[in-house]
Amino acid sequence: MTKREYLVSEPQGTATASVIWLHGLGADGKDFAGIVDQLGLPKDHSVRFIFPSAPFMNITINNGMLMRAWYDIYDLNMLAREDMQGVKKSQQHIEEFIAHELELGIPSNKILLAGFSQGGAMALYTALNYARPLCGAIVLSAYLPLSNTFAQQQFKHTQMPIFMAHGLYDPVVPYSFGLDSYNMLKQNDYNAEWFSYPMPHTVCLEEIADIGEFMQECLCYA
Repeated sequence: MTKREYLVSEPQGTATASVIWLHGLGADGKDFAGIVDQLGLPKDHSVRFIFPSAPFMNITINNGMLMRAWYDIYDLNMLAREDMQGVKKSQQHIEEFIAHELELGIPSNKILLAGFSQGGAMALYTALNYARPLCGAIVLSAYLPLSNTFAQQQFKHTQMPIFMAHGLYDPVVPYSFGLDSYNMLKQNDYNAEWFSYPMPHTVCLEEIADIGEFMQECLCYA
């Protein structure tokens, strides 16, 4: 079992739902920990937020630099050759967090995966592959990894709500990567929504507001 490093933001009362939020390449669990108060959730919400930190690994495109990452990146064209082993290993790592929430009494349909960049890719991949239907997935400035094997993977949970958002001027993960993944999902009847914003590889206030609305709808706080 991979060592689990994470931060937790507990609600004021008893948690009845959980959001597992995954950071991007080179960041850690602290990266999005401050977003909870910006989402516009009711003050008496009952959502536990978990912010895992990815393990350290050597990243090929960064000259082998050791940094936190969910999988290796080999080339600027990150879809040309993908780290399947790394993706699968991180999937197992994330599923350990899901298992922990289940042990705490949170049902799978009240667990939402969210993430930015690499974290968004892993949130989408894990949510589609998980044995039980989750509450939903929030995929920010990311794409579906290993999409070249989409037809063979027999992803589940076509009705699971998926929020996909991307900056129009993203120089790190091209806008087309995210849009192509969205189109692939829609063509296969997945319940995905697409949002775009005039920004680079980041998040913006309008996007955060939209995430908050989506989250409330998924978790039945609307």
